[in-house]
Amino acid sequence: MSRLILLNKPYGVICQFSGEPGRPTLKDFVAVPGVYAAGRLDTDSEGLLLLTDDGGLQHRITDPRHKLPKTYVVQVEGEPDEAALARLRGGLDLGDFVTRPCEARCISEPDWLWPRDPPVRFRKSVPTSWVEIVLREGKNRQVRRMTAKAGFPTLRLIRVRIGDWSLGGLLPGQWRSEEIAMPAVAAGQRPGPPTGVGRRPRPAGPRGRRP
Repeated sequence: MSRLILLNKPYGVICQFSGEPGRPTLKDFVAVPGVYAAGRLDTDSEGLLLLTDDGGLQHRITDPRHKLPKTYVVQVEGEPDEAALARLRGGLDLGDFVTRPCEARCISEPDWLWPRDPPVRFRKSVPTSWVEIVLREGKNRQVRRMTAKAGFPTLRLIRVRIGDWSLGGLLPGQWRSEEIAMPAVAAGQRPGPPTGVGRRPRPAGPRGRRP
């Protein structure tokens, strides 16, 4: 059995366990030795990040041949119409590569959404919308580049699902742990029940607070 941690990565957290002094990293939230990220999430993006202590499991999650779908909810500037959604779905030439066909649809603002810290800059004269995008690839800053190419820059980006794993009510900085057998990943099946739920460690000192 391999250990898998599902973390809701907050905005502004670097997706690694080391970094520049004063900048938050994964070690500020996951005090578990021997695990590392299976894939990445941009510093200015939020949501589901998988971590594991098993190199084989990490490879199966990230290997493009397995094409695990990744679901994002995206706040964009403007109001995409069906033509813009069709461009996103059909594939876009981003210069260094052409995106694979994906799923894209307009959605209402999620009712489970937590406040972002810092908040998205509000402009009264510019409307915003929410779009759900499902990719089966993961190039650097791909979702942001796609929405910008379609004429609707990303304001906020949250990954909510990878394959059968989802945030499942985790708040920013919270994580839960599961044990998983390698064949289950290969078959795309749901692993066993969670074995534990964790929170960001409480900082030392009088100014510490719960996450």
